[in-house]
Amino acid sequence: MAHSVYHPSIEGAQHGAKSLGEFLKYAKASGAAGAQPSNYMLQEGNGFKSAKDIVSTFAENGLRLDGVSGHCPIWVHTTAWTGSPTIRPFIPEDIAKKSPAEIEAWAEGYVLRLLDLLAELNVKIFPMFWGVAFGFELASGYPWGFWAGPGYDLIKEGQERFVTKTAKIRNHARSLGIKLCHEIHPGTAAATADEFLSLVSICDGDESLAVNADPSHCWEGESFESRFLKVGERVYACHIKNHTVRPGLPVRSMEPNWSKRAMQFTDLATGDLNMQRYAELMLQIGYPHRYCKLTGAQSAPLVVEAESAHKDLDYTSADGIRYVRDHFAWPAAAGSFEDGMGA
Repeated sequence: MAHSVYHPSIEGAQHGAKSLGEFLKYAKASGAAGAQPSNYMLQEGNGFKSAKDIVSTFAENGLRLDGVSGHCPIWVHTTAWTGSPTIRPFIPEDIAKKSPAEIEAWAEGYVLRLLDLLAELNVKIFPMFWGVAFGFELASGYPWGFWAGPGYDLIKEGQERFVTKTAKIRNHARSLGIKLCHEIHPGTAAATADEFLSLVSICDGDESLAVNADPSHCWEGESFESRFLKVGERVYACHIKNHTVRPGLPVRSMEPNWSKRAMQFTDLATGDLNMQRYAELMLQIGYPHRYCKLTGAQSAPLVVEAESAHKDLDYTSADGIRYVRDHFAWPAAAGSFEDGMGA
């Protein structure tokens, strides 16, 4: 029988309390075949661990390096201009005291150095999401009639801002053959498939602009089918996560307690989304083939990013890894099931 098209992997961002070694040990014990550490797990002193040490730690734990997650520094880079305090959890205390322009420059330098490390590791997949390059007014998605007016055009200004601010990062990633895999996500520079395609358009089709698919962020009308069919050829990375939307509760509110929100992330088995259909869609749009062609891998990771308002993080993540291992270890169809009929 042909080999499995997918293997179970895990996102490291939520596990930042663990060192790289602790994270990989946990991932291996949970049944993962690969892992996607966060940028913070690769830090050491004022810089990064050596590529040799990172490779050695993965080898010691018998895991594949499926990519490096860099959502937080990219968020800082493309959001600092707003002056928002939401960037502070992700930057050193001394950097947080600097001006928005200085913080942006620091974040750009950090990301460029991180990309150099990825190149040294021969990592081509960089899951992330661009920050609010268009401002919080547009990121809110509220249907105001005031996005353009006397002396301003927030959409046009946002497009110019995105192209200019991301140019060095995009150019460097492209020169290294690395894909900047934006997670289409509420509150970012592209919250829908069409918005992502608009970023590609204003950047003249830049091949570094890719997508990190995640169905759990399709909870305001756009289904994961319609979203990922539109951007399918740009999908190079893939989270697997589920959610539920509780009826009768406001989807948008200022409720900080996840257990009281209308939209809640769940374990893979019990959310509103059909994970099998999602994995099949990823196959249909060519994600596994595209990932393997770029990286030389024999199978593509389904990266568990388990978040739950009610269940322990380590429990939820381990349960997600086992779910992928037990339910998605199937080979892709080589042809139609009709091919042998009547033979």
